[in-house]
Amino acid sequence: MSTLRKAIASGLPHKVVRDLTNRIRYGADAPLSDELIWIRPRDVTDWYHADPSQDAPRFRRRHSGLVVGGDWDRSRTPFGSQIKLDSIRAHFEKGVPWVQTDLFDWMLQKIETHGRIDGCTSRDDLIKRYEQLDRIFEEAKRTGTLRPHGSVNQTRREHGGILVHIARDGSPLRDGGGMHRFAIAYVLNLGAIPAQLGVIHKDAVKAGVMHRLRTPPPGLQTNA
Repeated sequence: MSTLRKAIASGLPHKVVRDLTNRIRYGADAPLSDELIWIRPRDVTDWYHADPSQDAPRFRRRHSGLVVGGDWDRSRTPFGSQIKLDSIRAHFEKGVPWVQTDLFDWMLQKIETHGRIDGCTSRDDLIKRYEQLDRIFEEAKRTGTLRPHGSVNQTRREHGGILVHIARDGSPLRDGGGMHRFAIAYVLNLGAIPAQLGVIHKDAVKAGVMHRLRTPPPGLQTNA
């Protein structure tokens, strides 16, 4: 896919307009699309639950930086057992080989059904992917955090990172995207990790939570 097509697919033209509109409405500290923010993994207690009947629409990465009022942030489910989190725990805490985890089987089934998932099209691709996760885990364990996705993969800001929406009280709500990295951070109980800003509640913006979300851990140098 060409650079232009990727930009259009990620909603970049709309994001540029959104950034300008946010700046006009909320001033110099307005949230930006694809913005890098910092969260504590164990502060995540809920998943955002998309339910249009409850005025909680499906939000995707292309909605990053969107400021939305209303009660969408009240639609949530408790953050608990999840196949990626459970399998990563089994691997890193109990020594279960990746190929014996439920996640590996699930990913293989997705490849058989759809031909591709998370950039993997074969069993060998999956093995290489999880070998890379082992390296990410060891680095995160050594450094106490994760490197920003954007700085590693040369994406726009933090596009493609751990996707998090921000509720009216400033608390993070997990959504799809970046689950492997998030699960590693959760298992290691890291103090603060980089994430991609998803949708943010209007009350949170007015309360000035962006300053806190933009503040990296002490001593961490980042070009993001």
